[in-house]
Amino acid sequence: MADWMILTITAVAILAIVVMIVRLRINPAVSLVVGAAGLGLATGMGAGGTTDTIMQGFGDIMLEVGLLIAWGVLMGSILNEMGAIRRLVDSLLRVFGPRGVPYAFGLTIGTLLQSIFLDVLLVMSAPLARRMAPALGTYGTARMATAMAISLECGIVLMVPGVAAVALAGLLSVPLGEMLIFGLIVIVPTILISIFVMTFFITRGLWKVDQDEQTDEEFAAAAAESSPVDGTASGTSQPAGSGKAGSLVDGRGTRVGLLPHDVRTSGGRAANEPSLVLLFAPMLLALALIAVGSILKMMDFSSPVVDFVSSPVIALLIGLLGTSYVGRFTIGRKRVEAAVVNGFRESGQILILTGAGGSLAAVVATSGMGDILGKYFTANSFAPLITVWIIAAVLHIAVGSVSISAITAAGILAPVASQIGLNPVLIALAAGAGSLFVVHVTSNTFWLLQSMLGQTTKGTLKSCTLGVSLASVVALGCTLVLGIFI
Repeated sequence: MADWMILTITAVAILAIVVMIVRLRINPAVSLVVGAAGLGLATGMGAGGTTDTIMQGFGDIMLEVGLLIAWGVLMGSILNEMGAIRRLVDSLLRVFGPRGVPYAFGLTIGTLLQSIFLDVLLVMSAPLARRMAPALGTYGTARMATAMAISLECGIVLMVPGVAAVALAGLLSVPLGEMLIFGLIVIVPTILISIFVMTFFITRGLWKVDQDEQTDEEFAAAAAESSPVDGTASGTSQPAGSGKAGSLVDGRGTRVGLLPHDVRTSGGRAANEPSLVLLFAPMLLALALIAVGSILKMMDFSSPVVDFVSSPVIALLIGLLGTSYVGRFTIGRKRVEAAVVNGFRESGQILILTGAGGSLAAVVATSGMGDILGKYFTANSFAPLITVWIIAAVLHIAVGSVSISAITAAGILAPVASQIGLNPVLIALAAGAGSLFVVHVTSNTFWLLQSMLGQTTKGTLKSCTLGVSLASVVALGCTLVLGIFI
């Protein structure tokens, strides 16, 4: 088949996936598999070859990241149940003060807390950001909203164990330790530079308090309207843990939007609650083991014991077991078990979506797309990275999903990496960066930030859409600079 035909068919398949998701409202995972099947048949792979490739692609990426995603989500769910984020943010405010807290807050969310499902992390941290905003002065709401938007979205695609970052690593066969180290190198300057630039413009006329922030009365009304309790009047309280998805629950548990779980955001410190350092120690230990294992591997050092405990699946399992133990000591066995159940519920949809993305990537690779693109790209050229950024950005604008756009874009360019000698971690980071471009009204994150931080839609377009788009460009720049050295 001619090169132009394969390129055209692939473009049509990607467009069809976008139409199915956006216009026909078909589940993204289903749309990805349907698109993969159509691409395989149209490029002459045949019925048997197409289905085998789809299943093989799904299985390969599950082999790489299935348990990693599950362990990370379970760990985050237990931390959520323990109320760890509330305590951490309070500590940041005390230590860094009003001027430094947006940067510290952003870095903490974007790096340390990425085992927690994005919507859960947003709902846990938003009330705390709202509480801290007045201490930052006139533009406190704008600064905290911008820091939250940038760090939440960057973390999920650039930082292990963010679910999209883990999926990208598996899709491109990037060692998780390598993704962790290089992702950290990119995300830290991205968050700091983006928040600094946005703060500069916010304080020089970009942000209009009377137009971009809701009044206290408007904010209260919006909160009441956005938190209906199933079968009851809006704002009616229930015992913690008793509400259904789509409700706002008083007490220790809060449900927002369609989140299928409780989000722990309040409650004082219990007498037997361990220190904050101990609370996060198992997660930090897991990440440290992965990073150390990757560094030692680069140094050609090998030891059976070190290789075992530093392998990502074992390191994250150690972190999960440690977090479970701390949780049992802090909140009791029953609440830990309930958190694990919620974690399994969350991880299911993530795993299916990731696997479907792997299926599409496998079909794209088998169709000969890699051979075609390899003719036009060279390892010492920025073209592959800019191309994958553009593809991910366009997909995100159309679909509105950071994870889907990143995984799909990386899948298209994955075959190129091995053929031209380009380090695949750069493709993963570029795809992640592109998927951040123009977070807008199709994103659940957009509306949660708008409603929970007291912004108007116009204000959210500035703090979230503009802020995260700036971070997308900065992350691409950092990735291109990183590509000079690796």
